[in-house]
Amino acid sequence: MFGSGNKSKAKSAKIETLVGRNTEITGDVTFQGGMHVDGTVRGNVRADGDHCVISVSQHGVIEGDVKVPHIVLDGTVTGDVYSRERLELEAHAKVNGDVYYNLVEMAVGASVNGKMVHKPAERPLLLEKGRSESAGDKPGAARPDSQANRQPGGQQGRFDPGAQHREGKVSGS
Repeated sequence: MFGSGNKSKAKSAKIETLVGRNTEITGDVTFQGGMHVDGTVRGNVRADGDHCVISVSQHGVIEGDVKVPHIVLDGTVTGDVYSRERLELEAHAKVNGDVYYNLVEMAVGASVNGKMVHKPAERPLLLEKGRSESAGDKPGAARPDSQANRQPGGQQGRFDPGAQHREGKVSGS
């Protein structure tokens, strides 16, 4: 299941919760960190945290929705699957439900009986509006000595790709 090649964050997470092969859980499960399922979970599975991972082995079964940022699936899920970060569908993976993903890796043999919906993660803001690059500058202040900081039309300041053309100049301090 964890073959050689590029190792993702999901494959290197520490497993803190284990559902053994002869174990059956009835009810919703919420976890943090890493979870591995070899048995059966009859209920929804949800993770609290951005770096949480679930791996479901070839023998693992989940009957309910799965909402985890990183998912490595080689077993069966009957329900919808929501992966905010990365979803890996291994060769024995079977999903009977819709799949909502940001990034998906699907091996030959995996199957999805439902819709696959791409939901890209929100892009983090690279520049804060009204903030200068160096910590010592006042908010909104431009550095007049920087050629890279100059904008078309003689304006100085930070490049704001979402901003519309504004009248006036930004003055330095």
